[in-house]
Formats: sequence, C-alpha cells, structure tokens
Amino acid sequence: MTRSNAADRPKMASPCISICAIHPVTRMCTGCKRSREEIALWTRYSDEERAAIMRALPDRTI
Repeated sequence: MTRSNAADRPKMASPCISICAIHPVTRMCTGCKRSREEIALWTRYSDEERAAIMRALPDRTI
C-alpha cells in the first residue's frame, strides 16, 4: 500500500483569514463567517460541500 504525502495533495481551499473569533450571539466566526460546526468539519466535507459553503459566505451577516 502506498501512503500519500501531504505535500503531494492539492491544498484545500478555505475561507479562513486567520482572524478567529466566534461571535457570542450568532456563533459564527467574525473572520470567515463559518459556523463552529462548519469550521470543525471543514476537512471532512466533500469538495462540493465546501464549495457550497464558500458560495454562501458573501451573503452571511454576523
């Protein structure tokens, strides 16, 4: 069995801008506008699920 090296895999797109603060009321990150659940599950989502979230982010308000 061949193990893939992390450097060989394409980088996963992320809306993270390294300003991580969860809003106390909306429970959304004020930096990337994702929910805590979306942040926690980001690496488990399919490419299609991540793309759908990315498309929704501009319309989200914190």
